[in-house]
Amino acid sequence: MALSGTSAPGFDRLRAAFEANFTERGEVGAAVAVTVDGETVVDLWDGYADAARTRPWQADTLVNVYSTTKGMTALCAHLLVDRGELDLDAPVARYWPEFAQAGKAEIPVRWLLSHRAGLIAPREQLDETEVRDWDTMCARLAATEPWWEPGSAQGYHAVTFGFLVGEVVRRISGRSLGTFLREEITEPLGADLYVGTPLEQQHRCADMIGMLDRSVLERMFPDRPSEPIRSIDEHPLAALFAALTHAPPGDVNSAEYRSAEVPAANAQATARGLATVYGALANGKLVGEQTMEAMRTNQSKPGERDFVIGPLAGAGVPTSWGLGYMLNGAGQAGPNPRAFGHGGAGGSYAFADPENRISYAYTMNAFGGGTSGQDPRSIGLVRALYADLGIG
Repeated sequence: MALSGTSAPGFDRLRAAFEANFTERGEVGAAVAVTVDGETVVDLWDGYADAARTRPWQADTLVNVYSTTKGMTALCAHLLVDRGELDLDAPVARYWPEFAQAGKAEIPVRWLLSHRAGLIAPREQLDETEVRDWDTMCARLAATEPWWEPGSAQGYHAVTFGFLVGEVVRRISGRSLGTFLREEITEPLGADLYVGTPLEQQHRCADMIGMLDRSVLERMFPDRPSEPIRSIDEHPLAALFAALTHAPPGDVNSAEYRSAEVPAANAQATARGLATVYGALANGKLVGEQTMEAMRTNQSKPGERDFVIGPLAGAGVPTSWGLGYMLNGAGQAGPNPRAFGHGGAGGSYAFADPENRISYAYTMNAFGGGTSGQDPRSIGLVRALYADLGIG
């Protein structure tokens, strides 16, 4: 396939790194987009939208970006904060009274956004249909006893993050997370991404290839418990298994999954769409300076490791969270330690660098790295970007 799209003069390293992902790193279909000072300077795509390599990737190809979705969901909450409609330190139950069940009356909204609420999964097994049903998931989570003392530790809320934050947004705004995102952010910006993708747009969706599923977890961790997990102390990775096996996403390539609103994991997006949203943030739009600083203020304790993804990050590697965003502790978002964004399972990643007025987004359909933004394909692109800009 011939490389498609445009890149401004001076972005030769980035263009070459994108091409190298196809020739050296097994890329099937992908796109990368960059804005500087609010202007799109890189918008490239290549490859195929399906495993059979019969559908070329197009300028408007959407693809599931897994947890890169969380950055968009968090932004919806921060818009309400910026407008004075949501207080991060207020109890969740102020906005969602049913949430006060099972000892959760005092949990603040802040802990939902920083993965400290202890609600990585409902306690009972759910099937795929239930996970896609908004009211069912929110009712189950409202009734769930936290897996650890809320606020005492962090554990990545892989699937539940979107329902927890999204229900707060819904209770305040009267709109679903996907509708709020579309009406307040993506449509005004002209950004091409959805949470709850309309059927008439799904012909543009690429198929994910080599997806994470339970069989992969079983091969990685053959000693996992066979019975339902009741405590994070039962197994070193109990929290991970609880999050992923109690809330299965189902077939991410199905129309049912794409149509549902699973705002922690199922946005269908173009790289250009993600870069447009983060570009607005990077250039002082959408939220004010105080809200921007809160979004990227570290909520983790020094050296704290994440219950859920910490064991997969390598010994001694902490995971630092802002309010719904991954902080740039490992340099995955370039040299600015104040850059922030979110990655998704498989390798997608997007971020804002406000000090340099840069945004970046990478989407792909060949399942590779984890949610941390440290997939080698993205790391190579980010390094090339900042080298092209002369920022070290």
